[in-house]
Amino acid sequence: MWQRRSGGRLKVRGRDAQRRLDADELGAELGPRATLVQFSSAFCQPCRATRRTLAEVSDMIEGVAHLEIDAEERLTLVRELGILRTPTVLVLDAAGRIVTRASGQPRKADVIAALGQAV
Repeated sequence: MWQRRSGGRLKVRGRDAQRRLDADELGAELGPRATLVQFSSAFCQPCRATRRTLAEVSDMIEGVAHLEIDAEERLTLVRELGILRTPTVLVLDAAGRIVTRASGQPRKADVIAALGQAV
């Protein structure tokens, strides 16, 4: 029940506040204003819906990039970031600092609000 209620909510975790990710770790360039990083797996149904939501938001807001990372291929990074389920979304500012994260499928309005903190 707790997982169902908290799933998809964007929040900041203490250890994320100091973590910074760069293009080498992610395998792609960061957006000039912010970056939405999605950790997915091949058979994850909510991952597909999250991909569509994040793509729509990144298309709406100039300077925001959307990166999707296959969690199974990047297990070292998944462990370092403490990702326990897919989809997990990280919102990064222009410098690559983790502003907030969500485990589960986030709502479009919540992603836009989180980008307001990152920009």
